Amino acid sequence: MKGKNSSYTASDIQVLEGLEAVRKRPGMYIGSTGPRGLHHLVFEIVDNSIDEAVDGHCDYIKVIIHKDNSVTVIDNGRGIPVDIHPLMGKSALEVIMTTLHSGGKFSGTNYSTSGGLHGVGLSVVNALSKKMKVTVKRNGKIYEQEYKRGKPLNEVHEVGVAEDTGTIIHFLPDDQIFEETAFDKEIIIQRLRELAFLNRGITIEFVDEREDYKKVFQYNEGLKDFVAYLNKNKEVINDEIIFVEEKREDVYVKVAIQYNTGYNESIYSFANNIRTEEGGTHELGFKNGLTRVINDYARRNGLLKENEANLSGEDIREGIVAVILVLVKEPQFEGQTKTKLGNTQVRTIVENVVYENVEDYLSRNPSVARKIIEKAITARRAREAAKKARELTRRKSALEITSLPGKLADCSNKNPAESELFIVEGDSAGGSAKQGRDRNNQAILPLRGKILNVQKSRLDKVLANEEIKALITAIGTGIDDDFDIKKARYHRIFIMTDADVDGSHIRVLLLTFFYRYMRELIKQGYIYIAQPPLYGAKRGNEIHYFHSEEELQEFLKKSDKKWSIQRYKGLGEMDPEQLWETTMNPEKRTVLKVTIEDAIEADRIFSDLMGEDVEPRREFIQANARYVTNLDI
Repeated sequence: MKGKNSSYTASDIQVLEGLEAVRKRPGMYIGSTGPRGLHHLVFEIVDNSIDEAVDGHCDYIKVIIHKDNSVTVIDNGRGIPVDIHPLMGKSALEVIMTTLHSGGKFSGTNYSTSGGLHGVGLSVVNALSKKMKVTVKRNGKIYEQEYKRGKPLNEVHEVGVAEDTGTIIHFLPDDQIFEETAFDKEIIIQRLRELAFLNRGITIEFVDEREDYKKVFQYNEGLKDFVAYLNKNKEVINDEIIFVEEKREDVYVKVAIQYNTGYNESIYSFANNIRTEEGGTHELGFKNGLTRVINDYARRNGLLKENEANLSGEDIREGIVAVILVLVKEPQFEGQTKTKLGNTQVRTIVENVVYENVEDYLSRNPSVARKIIEKAITARRAREAAKKARELTRRKSALEITSLPGKLADCSNKNPAESELFIVEGDSAGGSAKQGRDRNNQAILPLRGKILNVQKSRLDKVLANEEIKALITAIGTGIDDDFDIKKARYHRIFIMTDADVDGSHIRVLLLTFFYRYMRELIKQGYIYIAQPPLYGAKRGNEIHYFHSEEELQEFLKKSDKKWSIQRYKGLGEMDPEQLWETTMNPEKRTVLKVTIEDAIEADRIFSDLMGEDVEPRREFIQANARYVTNLDI
């Protein structure tokens, strides 16, 4: 796979501007100084190694998190050039590491495609690192340079003899910049797995020395393996994954498609290995091509009658799992976050490639084609029923007090930014919560029993469910295509369930609903999980609350007094004052904010937890039973 012959020297490095602003305004370059920005540092370095791999110069990448939360990224690429840059008069390595917008990706000659197009990667990571060391193996020699907060501590110097080529980058994030400098291994694992899927055959090794953890990712089938992973534990319609791989007009297109019997649409698009969360021209081309080819096939084969309208794209994509990857020489991304592809010619190319290849597949597999089209026709009927239900819900969602659910105990404050909604299970807990709340800004919505599992239901059935209708109306945003975040009546929504298995199930049902139909509430940070205590230790008028058995035992070990211990099986066992004091009082409560760091992994988890197959759900509950009080999905 590796090709070591192409030229890559100091003269290929172009300098656009200096590095002054990065430490002053880090958010402009990495998005934030929170967890997302911190992990972005690792991904910037890994993306450079991946660019080497895409061009055939690298087939092995290793990422290590050390015990001090520093990180090392190793690859066996060509190694960063170290010879003297013709314009700058110093080593190209130093230029790349200390100058913003410098790199080998601007001329278009050294990399056929690149994810790190803006060239800020290594220099920005360097600027935001307390310390950094780069080791380059190149020309039979080993070179090194060290830096502190972006500034070189020494010259690029030779330290030994090299038998191979590659780059080793070690850095420690700067605690003057980042709110938290501890890496979350799961976030890194998800991205490395994704990159291994997208780059067939490459080996990516991950090591976390903090807990003696090691994982190796290597997928010989690439995108097909990716789709199979996403469809694990689901009943599939086409056993053979539809796979498209074609290059046209300097655009390399890869697509993998497999349908399942579920109702959710799962399409993930990438441009130059960067996840394009907001889609773009490649995703639009895919959808257009698929809609056109399915309708044409259905008409040609009499599966759609002459007087019937075409199937909509939404109908056709029900139950689809698809991954789209395009490699483009000069991609036009919207900003450094690279969440949307804008190259106009890509849409037509992807549309035509998908149309022609899927048409060929359907022609060779008529029984599968019939199943896909029959599913889409059924989806259309359900969509039309859902449209009627949605219109009814929309009419009921006006903000007049008369339209709000009767069971909702609303707050008097009408400013959404100051208002909170507590979703509680059952009338007993609802009664305590209503009495214990701050009526000014805390609203209570009791739900009767477990809400509908939306993972296994079409939209028409979802909108017919009384508990879900009450939830939608109370929140005020509408759902799905009608969703409008500006209409949210509360900017903090708490799922407040009992700390037992049933409570956890209701919590996951609610989270599944929010993830599938009101995902923007999660993205905006509006959804929280309340953390009621499991135990109370009482002695006279003194009482202490604990969220776990471990917390309680730790307290009792240190105490020389005898305490009366109560285990709270449900919220209804607490009187209103206790519920306020432990779970609802903003000054004392413990809550978890629900976040989605990785939509792909979240989608897979919800499919496993709430899908038709019981076994994955049982395995998850058994593996996480002891964490039931602080389950965060």
